[in-house]
Amino acid sequence: MTEEQIRSLAGRIRWNEAGLVPVVTQDAENGEVLMMAWMNTEALRQTLEGTRAVYFSRSRNQLWRKGDGSGHIQEVVSLHVDCDADCLLMKIRQTGAACHTGKRSCFYRNIDKEGEFPI
Repeated sequence: MTEEQIRSLAGRIRWNEAGLVPVVTQDAENGEVLMMAWMNTEALRQTLEGTRAVYFSRSRNQLWRKGDGSGHIQEVVSLHVDCDADCLLMKIRQTGAACHTGKRSCFYRNIDKEGEFPI
């Protein structure tokens, strides 16, 4: 994808007031939802220019290429935008855990009938 195409795409995404868009990350092979993170325009550009997922860390206020520190990389298979262009879905091939806790998915805690979930 050319720089012009990336700029055009970024111009059509509905970024929030902080200049971010949520990204749901899904296993491309089995459909399991692995995590949710954020992208800014630079994270989107780097993701589209490379083969690995790049996010924006709100807590560190910096770009974050998944797996640089942990080795748990995400190879991008496809990128999708929702009907309102305010959320992305990224299908990936996950190596190792997606969650910072070491779990395969960040969505491992079930809410019970009382509205409780394990810490």
